[in-house]
Amino acid sequence: MPVNYDKLFYLMESENMTNATLMLQANISSNIVSRLHRNEYVSLKTIENICRVFHCHVEDILEFHSPHIDQNLNKENFLKLTAEIQNRRYLGNKFKLLDFIIEVVNENCFDINTVADVFAGTGAVASAFTNRTILTNDLLYSNYLCNVAWFGNEVARIYLLEKLIEEYNINKPLEKNYMTENFSNTYFSEPDCSKIGIIREDIEQKYLTRIINGRERAILVTSLIYGMDKIANTCGHYDAWRKSATFERQLILPMLNVPEKNNKNNRCFNENANELVRHIRADLIYIDPPYNSRQYSDTYHLLENIARWEKPTVHGIARKMNRNKLKSDYCTIRATSAFKDLIEHCYSRYILLSYNNMANKGDARSNARINDEDILRILNAKGDVKIFAKKYRPFNAGKSDIHENEERLFLCTVRQ
Repeated sequence: MPVNYDKLFYLMESENMTNATLMLQANISSNIVSRLHRNEYVSLKTIENICRVFHCHVEDILEFHSPHIDQNLNKENFLKLTAEIQNRRYLGNKFKLLDFIIEVVNENCFDINTVADVFAGTGAVASAFTNRTILTNDLLYSNYLCNVAWFGNEVARIYLLEKLIEEYNINKPLEKNYMTENFSNTYFSEPDCSKIGIIREDIEQKYLTRIINGRERAILVTSLIYGMDKIANTCGHYDAWRKSATFERQLILPMLNVPEKNNKNNRCFNENANELVRHIRADLIYIDPPYNSRQYSDTYHLLENIARWEKPTVHGIARKMNRNKLKSDYCTIRATSAFKDLIEHCYSRYILLSYNNMANKGDARSNARINDEDILRILNAKGDVKIFAKKYRPFNAGKSDIHENEERLFLCTVRQ
């Protein structure tokens, strides 16, 4: 059964770790690294060494896949292919820090009925507050749909979604469409590109003809994105595709483990966070902005393309669409002024900021855009500030002095 190391490469990418650094820290040769990139078997000792580097389990760096999908899968088997909110690969995902975040909120914040996550990403942090009213927001439409899927206030007909996903998972005749014409044999094989295009077009037509509602559309598109993420010929992002890889896995959509109903007062937004905070109110506003110069619209352009389904012209080897309207100020030299404006216009009793201490530790692209002095100056002007920290193991690209890394939570109790 073929082995696949995409999880390892995603870990490396998320921590800016080069092959050379992995070789040094895991005490492995360049030949072994090449075998990993070709998804070939390596020794148990190599696997053990790599797990020690990442302080992780074997299943965190590799998985096994059957090269052929059983075309006789019945409905029961299809519906066993489910996905939880944390099953999508996403840089900066805070799912593993949820216990830390919840502990800080429970011990220091009182009478919290409404939580706003204004840089929600894929919704990991918001998922910890489903017993409260949730307001989510993200600049990327793909993340907005993800949040609507998990937290939206429309009723989702699970029986209908299961039926549609079962139909989508049946192999379909190859056809030329937007996906095959622009992405065949890059991030996905030509058959999978054809299938993605067919499914995405069908979802849109069912929505436009009111066969499905807005949340059901979001669930189906998000299921498609989760399925694509599972087989994508990448290391977890879409800045580039791996030219040496082979397409061994086929697209299968999972059924998201979403509730039929959510809190009727939940609301999901797709706006600039600085504009949004001017017209929402919450007991707690959680803020997790981009830390460095890496724009999420560059990293996840293809998934954004699928979510919007506007079929734009794409360019370059990475096949990227125009993303000018999706750029975040928090990845630029304007980050500090944007943060100051954001905090000044937050209307809440508590503000909880998540920000690591990478200010000057990595390479230029990895360095945090807002330094601690500015963070404290801006937050102290708004209220009383406490800082909570959780250490995590540092990684580097071989040229950076990275040590004593921490994920910090800045809790501001707003002066009334």
